[in-house]
Amino acid sequence: MTPFSFPVRVYYEDTDRGGVVYYANYLRFFERARSEWLRSLGINQEQLAADTGTGFVVSRAEIDFRIGARLDDLLAVTVLPLEKKRTYLWLAQEARLGDGRVCAAARIQAACVRHRDMRPQPIPRPLAARIAP
Repeated sequence: MTPFSFPVRVYYEDTDRGGVVYYANYLRFFERARSEWLRSLGINQEQLAADTGTGFVVSRAEIDFRIGARLDDLLAVTVLPLEKKRTYLWLAQEARLGDGRVCAAARIQAACVRHRDMRPQPIPRPLAARIAP
């Protein structure tokens, strides 16, 4: 299966004093890519919340930082579904430089929750049907 890929440019605000991407910003890049991945599946998160009262939260993140991206680098940030359960997903994500080197790699668990009380909920069927595996 081919991962979904979303381009992210590194801006000055993303870097630390040393001129490399501040480690926590990779989580922001991964979040943007997940949102765009859902959009590519035809899922609007605002509409999902309005229709079902549900949304996704990150319940676990395992991240390996390998090399630092720098100002103006263009990263390919990917999303690849690994496992789909009733109430959560495991996703593999990477941020890669143009030459293919991995800056950060993560396994993300995204749980579907009911917004009003943050309790786990089954992934809505229209979305579950569009997510492989």
